[in-house]
Amino acid sequence: MRIAIPKEILPEEKRVAATPETIKKYIALGFTVEVEEGAGEGVLISDNDYRNAGATIATDVEKMFAAADIVLKVKQPVHNQQKNKHEVEMLRENSVLITFLHPAAPGNHAMIRNLQKKNITALTMDGIPRISRAQRMDALSSMSAVTGYKSVIMAADRLPKFIPMIGTAIGTIKPAHFLVIGIGVVGLQAIATAKRLGGVVKSLDIRKNAAIEADSLGAKPIEFDIPQELAVGNGGYAKSLDSDWLVKERRLIAGHLGDADVVILSALVPGEIAPILITREMIQAMKPGSVVIDVSVDQGGNCDATEPGIFVEKHGVHICGIQNIPGRMAVHASWLYANNLYYYVENLFKKGPGMLDFDDEIVKCSLVTHNSRIVHEGALKAMQ
Repeated sequence: MRIAIPKEILPEEKRVAATPETIKKYIALGFTVEVEEGAGEGVLISDNDYRNAGATIATDVEKMFAAADIVLKVKQPVHNQQKNKHEVEMLRENSVLITFLHPAAPGNHAMIRNLQKKNITALTMDGIPRISRAQRMDALSSMSAVTGYKSVIMAADRLPKFIPMIGTAIGTIKPAHFLVIGIGVVGLQAIATAKRLGGVVKSLDIRKNAAIEADSLGAKPIEFDIPQELAVGNGGYAKSLDSDWLVKERRLIAGHLGDADVVILSALVPGEIAPILITREMIQAMKPGSVVIDVSVDQGGNCDATEPGIFVEKHGVHICGIQNIPGRMAVHASWLYANNLYYYVENLFKKGPGMLDFDDEIVKCSLVTHNSRIVHEGALKAMQ
C-alpha cells in the first residue's frame, strides 16, 4: 500500500505528518511512502532527508493523492488554492484518510459529507480513546500539551501588562490574573505555564477530580456544586450539560471575569460541539485590554464572540480564535504527532498492509466515514 504525506496548506500550519524516522518505520511495515515536495520545510526537514529515509518525493500533489491508498495529514482537508480544488476532491475513491477531522465542528460538516459521498474511510486523530493501550497514539493529548503552553505565551504577547509581580523604585506592579476553564491536558499545561511566568491562576472544571489536579499545580479552583454523575462521562471526560446547568455555570463564570486579565478556554466534550461558556454579553464585563484564548475553537469554541482563525477585539477585549496553535510550535509538535500517527497506523494495520482492523476499540472510536456512511456519533449528533 502507498502512503502519501502532503504539505499542510491550512494558514500558518507548519507541521508535517511524518518525519524521516517514522518514514523508515512505515517502510519496515511493508508500506511505500511518497512525500510532497517541501512538506517538511516548516520543521526544518529537507526533501533529501525524506529521500534518505526511503521515501519518494512528489512534485504534483494532485497526482500523489490520486495514487495514494492512505493519506496521512495533520489537519482537516481544505481547499487547495494552487490547484483550485478541495483536498477531498483530490482523494482517490475508497482510499483511507487519517488526520484531525474535528467532525462535530459545524464548519467541517460539509467536508465530512463529501468524504462520505466519495466513500473515503476517514479516521480522526481526535477520536482516540483514553485507554492505556492507546497512550502512544494519543495525538490529542500531545497537541493539547503544546497548545496549553503556547496559549499562555500568545496571551502574554497580546496582554499589555506584566505577568509576574514586578518591584520597582516607585512601587510594586501586581501580577496578572489568569482564569483557566476546562482542566484537561490543555488546561493543566496552561496552569503550569502561567504559574512559571508568575501569574495568579484560578481554574474551573465541572469534574471534581480535574479541580484537584488543578489545585496540585497551584491554581485556585472555583467550586461548582454539580452532581458528578451529570458532569463525568466515560473515561473521566466531561459530559454535555443540559441548558439549566449550563446557565448556572455561565453565571458562576461571569462572577470571576471582571478580575481576569487572561482567560484560557479549553472546555471540551469528546466528539461533540464545545459548550458556549462565555457569551457576548459576558465579554462586556471584562477589563479593557484583557485577553481570551479560545482553544476549543476547532470544536466550535467556548466563547460565542470568537471568530475562527483570527484575533478580534470586542468591547476592548482581545479574543483569539487561532485554530492551529500547535502549528506555531511546529518542530516539537510534528515530532510528537508523527510518532502518535505511526503507532496508530501500526495498530490499524496490525494484520498487515491492506487489512484494516475495524473490530479494534481504538479504530471504532476514531472512525468517521466508512462504506459511504457517516458513523461518528458526535458528528451525527451535531449534524442533527
